[in-house]
Amino acid sequence: MFDEIDQLCVNAVRMLSCESIERAGSGHPGLPLGAAPMAYVLWRNYLNLNPGDPEWFNRDRFILSAGHGSAMLYSMLHLAGFSLSIEDLKQFRRFRSKTPGHPERGVPRGIDAATGPLGQGLGMAVGMAMAEAHLGAMYNREHLAVINHHTFVLCGDGDLMEGVSHEAASLAGHLKLNKLIVLYDSNDVSLDGPTSCACSDDIRRRFESYGWNYLSVANGNDLNGIDTAIAEAMKQTERPSIIEVRTVIGFGAPDQGTNKAHGTPLGPAGMETLRKHLHWSAAEFTVPAAVYDRFRDKVSDRGAQAEALWHQHIAGWEARNPELAQQLKQSLACRLPDNWKNMLPKYPQGTQEATRNTSHQVIQSVCREIPFLWGGSADLSGSDKTDIEGGGQFSAANRTGRNIAFGVREFIEGTALNGILLHGGSKVFGGTFFVFSDYMRAAIRLAALQHLPVIYVFTHDSLAVGEDGPTHQPVEQLMNLRTMPNVSLIRPADANETVAAWEAALQSQAQPTVLVLSRQKLPVLPATADLARDGVRRGGYVLSPQKGDKPEGILIATGSEVHLAVEAQHELRREGHDVSVVSMPSFDRFDRQSPVYREAVLPSRVRRRISVEMGATLGWEHFTGSDGISLGIDRFGASGPAADLLPAYGFTVNHIVNAYRQLIRNVPDTASAWD
Repeated sequence: MFDEIDQLCVNAVRMLSCESIERAGSGHPGLPLGAAPMAYVLWRNYLNLNPGDPEWFNRDRFILSAGHGSAMLYSMLHLAGFSLSIEDLKQFRRFRSKTPGHPERGVPRGIDAATGPLGQGLGMAVGMAMAEAHLGAMYNREHLAVINHHTFVLCGDGDLMEGVSHEAASLAGHLKLNKLIVLYDSNDVSLDGPTSCACSDDIRRRFESYGWNYLSVANGNDLNGIDTAIAEAMKQTERPSIIEVRTVIGFGAPDQGTNKAHGTPLGPAGMETLRKHLHWSAAEFTVPAAVYDRFRDKVSDRGAQAEALWHQHIAGWEARNPELAQQLKQSLACRLPDNWKNMLPKYPQGTQEATRNTSHQVIQSVCREIPFLWGGSADLSGSDKTDIEGGGQFSAANRTGRNIAFGVREFIEGTALNGILLHGGSKVFGGTFFVFSDYMRAAIRLAALQHLPVIYVFTHDSLAVGEDGPTHQPVEQLMNLRTMPNVSLIRPADANETVAAWEAALQSQAQPTVLVLSRQKLPVLPATADLARDGVRRGGYVLSPQKGDKPEGILIATGSEVHLAVEAQHELRREGHDVSVVSMPSFDRFDRQSPVYREAVLPSRVRRRISVEMGATLGWEHFTGSDGISLGIDRFGASGPAADLLPAYGFTVNHIVNAYRQLIRNVPDTASAWD
């Protein structure tokens, strides 16, 4: 089946990869040299993609979870005809090049996910396979499967050591994601040395216990053996597959088979040794015409034909299913139905409701209008209120289910949510307790990096969790996530702000949104029915203005603490102090507003400022200034009823009033300076 041209293709991948690394002066030659044969067989015979249309929706997905081997992926993309030139390969790892050190989504086109933090590629692939199964069940009909493709992963020993790989494999096996196929580059070497230094897992028994189909190839250079294993995996109807391919890291290099071949350029002498070992005579960055011809015939032309056939079939499907076709087009364009906002509720002043409960009501409303919205929770849907009533549970037996049971697996929840959005065709949310967001923080970071509009529903947001104690009371998490680039964090103060927060999150196109919600009931505040929608969109607004023309001071708060600030404002007025109250649900949104708007909310000449938030105070000086006071928590909480904890930690009206009295003594009144 394979001939000398195929072997020439494999060696072309190896040489281009190592030449790119050599030119850059850094990179990882070990994986390309060892794994090129399995990558080539997959792309040659099985992977359906079209370099002429990299975003073709029904393409197979390929995830290089071992992202340090990016040079190999770029070589494959170039040879297959994607928009990646030899000159681009020469710019490997250079600033602003199309070939960065680790794969980045869409840079270049053809990269399906940003990888490199080991294990997360596998986790995102699980999400992609979930999305394919879910959307296939929604849209496929007997006369045509319009969504029918595979998700392939190439991973290494390091990927399978990471904890997220265990979560991912367990969930994928449980869900019977049969269209997920993992090629495992098994070479018994990691960066520091032999994997035996730290790991002695039996991969076969491990994955079979998860419900996977296990296959093996004894020789990583055996193209026919690799082909036979992939063909067998493609036949699976109820189990994901892992193919353990035994390879030699750095094959053909002087230090092959050792950790020295992992992440260091080979150098001139090493490159010469490699050329002799592979019988490679072409000049640097030169590829024989026969290699380009084989890639064009077996990869690009085959993929273009597959897409053309798909378009022929989908035209007939669209004619028979016009409403489904319109829905699918909307979802692929990330366009919400026109009437979805009509269902959003408003809450009158005086209502008492936990913002997690409001969130639950919003989820029910919008899910009735947005059929491609689904989500789940890390075994906490009854507490974080993320269940879609009547939506069914997504499972091996019910692919149309809209509730995802991630189990107690927060990290795979985060990576799978990323994979679902990377796949396309869905809006998605995921929930857990706010303090456990730490378990998925690395996945949130990749969501932000890849501009994925994941919606995170994090409840039990503060010290008010109470009796569960400090292990469950978030302190540093608010500021932690606020510092992450391209993440919008919203901590609403009441039911109306919560509705507005959901509206903002659903409208996001290229940014994840973190909704931080309360367990305890909160009063609906005066004016939020009218002000919250625009105020939350802008990130901060004057909720309760001063009586006079200019405020003497400003009380700034978020979430459950805003009502304390309003009560403190009333008390200060009785003492003759005219202050305004600013609700600041989202730092990042407020900072994006115009200087004029920010000045109207936080007049720069008003130096008496107090922030009130049940979290770390570091960062609040951005709004309170050098003269202000930040009331927060810079230590861990304690176990006890919230009614006892909040006064003990300073979250009462009296504490706020006393802090303002301190400001009066220490900071001059600057309001008169305006005149």
